[in-house]
Amino acid sequence: MKNNLFDLTGKVALVTGATHGLGMSMAKALADSGAKIVVNDINPEKLAAAKATYNADGYEVFTYIFDVTNEPQVIEGLDLIAKEVGPVDILINNAGIIKRVPALEMNVEDFRQVIDIDLVGPFILSKQVARGMIARNSGGKIINMCSMMSELGRETVSAYASAKGGLKMLTKNLATEWAKFNIQVNGIGPGYFATAQTAPLREAGHPFNDFIISRTPAARWGSPDDLQGAAIFLASHASDFVSGQILYVDGGILASLGKASNE
Repeated sequence: MKNNLFDLTGKVALVTGATHGLGMSMAKALADSGAKIVVNDINPEKLAAAKATYNADGYEVFTYIFDVTNEPQVIEGLDLIAKEVGPVDILINNAGIIKRVPALEMNVEDFRQVIDIDLVGPFILSKQVARGMIARNSGGKIINMCSMMSELGRETVSAYASAKGGLKMLTKNLATEWAKFNIQVNGIGPGYFATAQTAPLREAGHPFNDFIISRTPAARWGSPDDLQGAAIFLASHASDFVSGQILYVDGGILASLGKASNE
C-alpha cells in the first residue's frame, strides 16, 4: 500500500515573499510534492523575475501583489487567489526583513517596521487564511518562519529578535485556538544559511564565516534545500497531530554550548 503522508496533490500553498532564497526553495519543495504554488510580494519587478526563475526551473507558479501588513490588501489578495487558483490550504509566512542596527542607534520607526512585517504580517495572513479554513471546515496548515533569534540574543538585531520571539509565541497561541478546527500551526527556525544575503559573510577567511562553521556542530552553513524536508513535513498529513512546535533547522547550534577554544 502506498504511503501518502507527504502527498500535497491538489493543495494550494501560499508562500509569502518567496521570490528568492529560502522561501523559493520551500515553495519548490511543496510543488514537487504536488501542491499548487502561490507567491506574493509588494515589488512587481521582483515578482516577475521570480516567476521567470520558477518557470525556467520547470515550476508553475501563481503570483500576486499585496502587502502582508495591509489587511484590506490581504483580504483582497486571498479572495483573488481563491477565485483564480483555489482557497489556501497551506500558508508559509516567509516574508520578512532584518535591520542590523545597535539598539542605542536604532530609530523607533525602523524598529516598528521590522515588527510590522515580521510579526504583524504573519498575524494578519494567519487570521484571514484560518477564517477561510474554518468556514470551509477543511482544516489546514500554517507555518511561521521563526529563527534561532526566537531563542538567542545577538548584537544589532533587537528588532528582529523581538519580532521572531513574538512570532514563536504567536505560533503557540494560534495553535491552541485553532486546533479544534483541525488547523495545525507550527514554526520553522532556520539557523545560518547560505543565501545571496549572506554571501559576503561566507568568503574564506571572513571572521564571521569561521565563527559560524566552528559554532555549528554540522561544521557548515545550511543550504536552502535543507529546509525542504521540514516544510513538506509541516505542510502534510505527516504532521496532523503536531501543533504549536518550532522545528529548528540549524545544524545543531541550539543543542550545543559550542567548542572550547583549544578543541
